[in-house]
This record gives sequence, structure tokens and C-alpha cells, in this order.
Amino acid sequence: MTFKEVSPKINIDAVKMLGHLNSKQYEQKLARDKTLEAIIKGEDNRLLLIIGPCSSDNEEAVLEYAHRLARLQEQVKEKIFIVMRVYTAKPRTNGDGYKGLIHEPDADGHTDLINGIKMVRDLHYKVITETGLTTADEMLYPENLPLVDDLVSYIAVGARSVENQQHRFVASGIDAPTGMKNPTSGNLKVMFNSIYAAQHDQDFLFGGSEVQTSGNSLAHAILRGGQDENGKHIANYYTDNLLDTIEIYEKMGLKNPFIVIDTNHDNSGKKYMEQIRIVRQTLVNRDWDDKIRQYVRGFMIESYLEDGRQDKPEIFGKSITDPCLGWDKTEALVNEIYEKL
Repeated sequence: MTFKEVSPKINIDAVKMLGHLNSKQYEQKLARDKTLEAIIKGEDNRLLLIIGPCSSDNEEAVLEYAHRLARLQEQVKEKIFIVMRVYTAKPRTNGDGYKGLIHEPDADGHTDLINGIKMVRDLHYKVITETGLTTADEMLYPENLPLVDDLVSYIAVGARSVENQQHRFVASGIDAPTGMKNPTSGNLKVMFNSIYAAQHDQDFLFGGSEVQTSGNSLAHAILRGGQDENGKHIANYYTDNLLDTIEIYEKMGLKNPFIVIDTNHDNSGKKYMEQIRIVRQTLVNRDWDDKIRQYVRGFMIESYLEDGRQDKPEIFGKSITDPCLGWDKTEALVNEIYEKL
């Protein structure tokens, strides 16, 4: 074996006592979770925004953003429901680079996973308890899910993970909305196979035991664009793309059909300002086509305190991964969405 244990076995129950919600805090979170479920099921017609930093790299900056976002949520709550991105593990295509708060609590290149786990729970806990918002995170490592599943209200399965059977099967046991992104190839069939697997019961090994899941009826599609064989960005938020996605949904008869448009990544070519145009165009498409309005009911937006990105964490509240919309542009965009709904 080439695996070297560098820490004692992690006690999941002990970890969950870190940043543990009290009964009042849990009830407040549960109320928001029920609202989110109603939105996914089409019982609540508010638009879903999953919005926040590409990566939650700095607790102070993330909490400053969260407090601003909570005030904005209060202003637009009649038409928009906001879940904050608190993404704490980042996929790396070749394994190099910043891998998120769980790996590098200080974003200084030094790996400290045990303290990273503590900081991840603490950050989700503080966003929830200090602002009243609920949070989203990416399930990059399925085996890490039990470390945060009591705090996180929305789970995303990324483009590099969506083809993986373990991610699909673990998603089938999650009792929260789980967005499945199309893969980097842009292949919709892969994404829909993932949704199908997640919506059905599965039997597999997890956490050292044989487990059975009941299926996750809240698993749904996130369109994030793709790349061709030459690495060219190919967007999939246009009218024809949406109608093709809807047609597959209808043919497969999946539960709670719901489409989220990821406004960054290959849809924007990582040009963060394009997110504004993508939102505007999608809102126009919703106005022009009843089916698009019925199915496309969410946006995923990468946003932080400052515009763009930086290589090192020198400017407070500026992304060190993908470029993000700064706060002023974010606030204006959310208010624009509100006025157009």
C-alpha cells in the first residue's frame, strides 16, 4: 500500500459537534430548506439564485459578502430565493493549484486537512447563524459528505464528477436538492444519466458499510457549457439548447424537472462580465417561451466583493480561482432580475 495515514481516524460524530445548530437555528434552516424544496418541485414560483464566490478562500471576506447578500435577500424575497455558494473544495484538472479551504485553511500552499474540516464547518455554521441564509457546496469528495450534510442545503455535482458512479450513487441518498452539471464535453446524455441514477434507489458500499438509498427526487440539471476537442468554449444557454434539454427531460419522465443556468465556466468562457448578459438573455427566453419559463427557474452566479480574480490572496474579497462579479455589479444584477420577473 502506498497510502500513509498522517492523522488519527476522523470521528464524524465529534466533527459534527463543531458548528452544531441549536434547535432554534435548525428550525430556521429547516424552514428555508422546505421553501427550497417547494421551488424545485414547482410549488413556489420564486426564482432560485445560487450565488457567491467561486471559492470560499477567506472567512472574513466570505462573511462580509454573506451579510451583504442577506440584506439583499430581504429586499427581493418576494420573487427571488437565494442560497449562498460556500464552496470549500475545488476541482483541479491536473491536480495542481489551490484545492479549496478544506485543503488549505490559510490559502498559503500548505495542506492542513484536519484544520480545514473544522474551518469548513465553522464557515457554513457562521453564514447560517449570523445571516439567516442557507448554503450550497460542491460534492467533490463523496466520502466527505457526512462532514457537512447537516449544514449544507444545496449540493452540486461538478462537470468532472458527474460521470462518476460513486457521485451518482451518493447523490441518490442525499435528502437535499442536488444539481448535476453537464460534463466538460457538454454531453447532455451524460448529465441526464446522472440525474436518472440519482433519482433512483441504489445499493453500494459507503463509509465502510453496504448501504441502500431511496433515490433523490430533487436531483436536477445545471447547464454550464462545454468544450470541443480543441478546447473552445461552447455555451448551452441559448434557446435551442434549452429546448433540447427540456425535450430530454420530457422523454425520460424524470421527477421535478428543473434547470439551473450556470452563468460562468464554459457558458461565459470564464469572462465574468458575460454573466450579466447570460442572465438577461435567459430572462428574455423565459418571457418568449412558456416551456422555458416552466423549466428554467434558477441561475448559478459566481460573485464576490471585488471584480475579477488574482493569483495570490492580496486584495480582500477578490477570487483566487475563477473570476467573479464584484459586489456592486452583483447587487445591480439581482435587482434587475427582480424588476424583470
